[in-house]
Amino acid sequence: MIRAEHLGKVYRSGRLEVPALRDATFAIEAGEFVSIVGPSGSGKSTLFYLLGGLTRATSGRVIIGGVDFSTLGDAERTRMRRARIGFIFQKFNLLPTLTARANIEIAHEIAEHSEPLDAEFLSQLAELLNIGGRLDHRPSELSGGEQQRVAIARALIARPAIVLADEPTGNLDTENSDAVLEMLRRSNQELHQTVLMITHNPEAATIADRIIHMRDGQIRGIETGQGSVGRHSW
Repeated sequence: MIRAEHLGKVYRSGRLEVPALRDATFAIEAGEFVSIVGPSGSGKSTLFYLLGGLTRATSGRVIIGGVDFSTLGDAERTRMRRARIGFIFQKFNLLPTLTARANIEIAHEIAEHSEPLDAEFLSQLAELLNIGGRLDHRPSELSGGEQQRVAIARALIARPAIVLADEPTGNLDTENSDAVLEMLRRSNQELHQTVLMITHNPEAATIADRIIHMRDGQIRGIETGQGSVGRHSW
């Protein structure tokens, strides 16, 4: 589902070159839950943006579902992101004037699917994420944990093959963090999305099938997580 081949990213400021990612090579199978863990500055967020097609690599390539991102123009990359990838960020990025329901529905519109929104699927998502009774509330009327669960529903509503989550528990307390992690695990198992989660929290990372450890822009190790199903493609 996801392949990174000798992936590298260098940021330049005048004559200064700062390598943020160095020679990352790995593969993630369809239906896996993988965590990428590392301290600030380890390169994990750069990797997130490269895998999501939000920025271009300096070297190497990203292949999503057999399609090489490096061969696509900006418009094609945007269409592919909308159709195949759901994003969850540390900042909830909900539109404050819209209800939770409308924030979720707009993601389906942006994805430009030919079929209409599946209201039953939206209801199923809301129940899965425990926000069924909160859909008609605006973000200011929701707790931080509820807002993050709305953001997860927004990422899942277009039925993407891949969900990329960047520090999804970074702004939450322990109770809400545990709930969001459980919801990501359930969405992976019950909705069959491939989930890649970026986190600085080693404990949160263990929920995944596999854990990639990063430091100084490099992959330093790979281990099996608590959700492991015994699949290996490294």
